[in-house]
Amino acid sequence: MEEMVEQIELLLETKDNTGLQDYLNNLNISDVEELIDELPEHGALFIEILSINRAVNVFRILDFPTQERIIKKLSGQKVEELINELPPDDRTSLFSELHGDAVQKLIQHLSPENRKEALSLLGYEEDSVGRLMTPDYIAVKRTWDVTRVLSHIRRYGKNSETIDVIYVIDENGQLLDDIRIREILLVKPETKVSDLMDGRLISLSASDPQEEAINIFRMNNRTALPVVDSENILLGIVTVDDILWIANEEYTEDIQKIGGTEALDEPYLDINLFKLVKKRVGWLIILFLGEMLTATAMGFFEKSIEKAVVLALFIPLIISSGGNGGSQASTLIIQAMALGEVTVTDWWRVMRRELLSGLMLGATLGIIGFFRIFAFAMLWPHLYGPYWMLVGLTVGCALVGVVLWGSLAGSMLPLILKKLGADPATSSAPFVATLVDVTGLIIYFSIALLFMKGTLL
Repeated sequence: MEEMVEQIELLLETKDNTGLQDYLNNLNISDVEELIDELPEHGALFIEILSINRAVNVFRILDFPTQERIIKKLSGQKVEELINELPPDDRTSLFSELHGDAVQKLIQHLSPENRKEALSLLGYEEDSVGRLMTPDYIAVKRTWDVTRVLSHIRRYGKNSETIDVIYVIDENGQLLDDIRIREILLVKPETKVSDLMDGRLISLSASDPQEEAINIFRMNNRTALPVVDSENILLGIVTVDDILWIANEEYTEDIQKIGGTEALDEPYLDINLFKLVKKRVGWLIILFLGEMLTATAMGFFEKSIEKAVVLALFIPLIISSGGNGGSQASTLIIQAMALGEVTVTDWWRVMRRELLSGLMLGATLGIIGFFRIFAFAMLWPHLYGPYWMLVGLTVGCALVGVVLWGSLAGSMLPLILKKLGADPATSSAPFVATLVDVTGLIIYFSIALLFMKGTLL
């Protein structure tokens, strides 16, 4: 990459646009994309001088902030060529991210046919499969033979998003089946399409959420899937490259929410500093107010702490262990839900597993905590005094209770939020940790009162 950047900078210094065009046109698409990342101030120039086909292929793999920055600097003619040549799904994705006035200006550059197509796709809900689909596909009739199918592919395949899969429709445009191209290529020319149909059709609905489409692609190992309406009319197809892009966005958004912040709609280094602070401050305030309840809980047990100051030594140990256990469970369940491994109906199975695992994890930490107190009591008898056994039992049992509660809270919150129609990722690790901090103190001091009443308390 360093060598390419040096060569490009040399061509830019000499203002050799012809040499620059030849050099860029001979690079891989991914290399040009990396050059635009390395030299963002020249991104618009690179797109401007590339041949239109290569310009389209580079532009469609750029992130949105880069696309927006470049399209503002391109000449009117290049914008018109670029927008009209973009695949419908990529064009829709770009339009859905831009502000309304910018979309209106770009739509004016489209041909009447492309304009009608773009407005149709933009009519679907923002996060629906309809926004991802392209109407560029190959459809055939069940009565055709292979000879006619191949002739049809030669004639219209160039404009199709993919010819890996051919779709079979009836006279009304209803989807009947899909056939992989290899099945057509490996049979005799006189074979009928109906003879190749097996009825094992998988399709998406235009109104389906994009997250559901991700799971269907993942489970069925397809490069493309057809999209139909409520009457099973074939509307278009969704290809795996668009699904991978959406899956990456969903994954990034979930990770950011799990970390206790709103999802960023721009790359970290590109987002405005004040906007970044705004995305983060909301959750921090909520978590801060939640942690204030910890002080309230400690105030409630103030007299107990005064009588047995030794209890205060283990507060960080207790609440951090519960928070860590809850964060683990929350992260595992959110990821399992994202992969389709766990649904709301599995709540009892999840609870049962977390009851057992929470008990085992808590018991493990509890035993370690007890023996830590035992070892220190043997080495420094004055540290915990004659009641070291009660202190050890209190800490050990509290760890069992707090870790068990953390595991249950962390696993159930995502499922409850999903049931209520919210995003499970919002039950982020910091939120679970804050919840368990407060309740963990109550569990800890309740157990302390149970063991130490009449002695230290």
